[in-house]
Amino acid sequence: MQKEIDLGVFSKECRRHNLRVTPQRTAIFRELAKAKSHPSADEMFQAVRKEFPNISYDTVNRTLLTFSRIGLINLVEGHTTPRRFDPDLSSHHHFHCQQCGRIIDFCNSDFDDLKIPSSLLREFDVTSSRVVLRGICKACSRKRIG
Repeated sequence: MQKEIDLGVFSKECRRHNLRVTPQRTAIFRELAKAKSHPSADEMFQAVRKEFPNISYDTVNRTLLTFSRIGLINLVEGHTTPRRFDPDLSSHHHFHCQQCGRIIDFCNSDFDDLKIPSSLLREFDVTSSRVVLRGICKACSRKRIG
């Protein structure tokens, strides 16, 4: 499901939002685009500081929040800390394991086609929707049984 990194889109979006394309921002975006999960700011900080040892956690965190604000990435919904980020902007949904904390992407056309109730559309300007399921993943279920 993960799309290949497109630094052209990254650069264009940064310029469109009056953000300089710095080596640090590029490294953060590149690391996030390589992520196979939904990394936290701390996980991103640990990865990026290999290339930029003097980068601060605050810089990484603020950059991720900025990327989310301008639509380069998504902030993963949820009530847990730390915040998690999703580099995959394609249409998909999430399963949150309440045991191990993993967030698993899945696609389902039935969920993609859910109709927004007209009562909500009168109250809100809905720009996107995503289904979030919570439960216990297969790996955790096996551990509980075994």
